Amino acid sequence: MAEDPNARKVARMTDFDPRALRSAFGTFLTGVTVVTTHDESGRPIGFTANSFSSVSLDPPLVSVCLANTSSNFNTFSEAAGFAVNILSEDQISVSNTFARPSQDRFAGVDWKPGPNSAPILDGVSAWFDCSVFKTVEAGDHLILIGRVEAFDHSIAPGLGYARGAYVTPAAEARALNRRAGVVVSALIERHGQILLLDDGNGGLTIPATEDMANGADTALAQLIAECGIKAEPGFIYSVYQDKSRRQHISFLCKAEDGTPANGSFTQIVESTLMDVADPAICKMLERFARESRMGNFGIYYGDETSGRVKPLVRGS
Repeated sequence: MAEDPNARKVARMTDFDPRALRSAFGTFLTGVTVVTTHDESGRPIGFTANSFSSVSLDPPLVSVCLANTSSNFNTFSEAAGFAVNILSEDQISVSNTFARPSQDRFAGVDWKPGPNSAPILDGVSAWFDCSVFKTVEAGDHLILIGRVEAFDHSIAPGLGYARGAYVTPAAEARALNRRAGVVVSALIERHGQILLLDDGNGGLTIPATEDMANGADTALAQLIAECGIKAEPGFIYSVYQDKSRRQHISFLCKAEDGTPANGSFTQIVESTLMDVADPAICKMLERFARESRMGNFGIYYGDETSGRVKPLVRGS
């Protein structure tokens, strides 16, 4: 039988190049965490990790991998508990601090003991204070499985990591330059509901503005302020061009609790979508409802009627 010239070469186990394998693993977009505990003397220790994963809701379990070569291996492998601190986009320096050798990584970091005693860093997107549920030896790593004893989260967007570089979609979105013919809108979400406003014609819409005099970040901040709700700008959720060739950029934003000054948070169901006159916004809300249920979010590129969604985050 003739060999298929288009067949892809698959490396056998004995042929793996560790550097190439690391690069392949690195294409997976992850968050960035700092895992912390105390040593026998009570001194806080920690390391940067992007191998964090949720494991179970009942019981509440998370996992993180610790290299066998880590200087903290003995302490973490024998610890009764640990905390996972999910870093926010403005904590790249914190990630670097805990990824490099240091006499005292906590010297320039604000932190406090968590409810289960592990160190909790200030300013993180979320934290999980855990007791050790189980440890599993796996090749050149030890898998730490923790039972969540306490946790908290904020609206600060999380820091990403892929292909050996940090990923900051919210910060990059705020850095958009001033452009004419651009409409900025806000998909403000809370507990699966979206903030919808009266469109002035008896229908519903989302906050939007064409005032780009001071850039997209200022326009978005103004939209949020006018709604009278505290929300953190997140990643770009949709980019499309309408029939008037105006460019629309919609940001998915996470809101805190509170009553908005304008509009109301609404569950996206079929009856709600019937009140949204703009077909592009209607499709975007429909997509959000679907992706929110699945836990998978992406960025839409196209025009107001057709385009494609590029996956961004895959839930567990």
